[in-house]
Amino acid sequence: MESMYFLIPMSFLFVALAIGLYIWAVHSGQYDDLDVEGQRILFDQEDPPKDPPQPNPKVSAAPVAGPECVNPESSAPKPAKPEQVQEP
Repeated sequence: MESMYFLIPMSFLFVALAIGLYIWAVHSGQYDDLDVEGQRILFDQEDPPKDPPQPNPKVSAAPVAGPECVNPESSAPKPAKPEQVQEP
């Protein structure tokens, strides 16, 4: 019985809060046009296609160096050009 002294006022507060939120929604225009919002999602128009991204001329297109290309002055053998290949 003693818990009822707590639960009944809490239920009244809950109902008052729900009614207050409903009144706020009506006055702020949440229920003004329900049909258009339902149709808008069904008949959504796509945006026009955007232009493809253009390459940035300020950015270098040099490849990223791997561990074998870190030092260009290294003693690693360079591949021979096709005109320098000698036949045995």
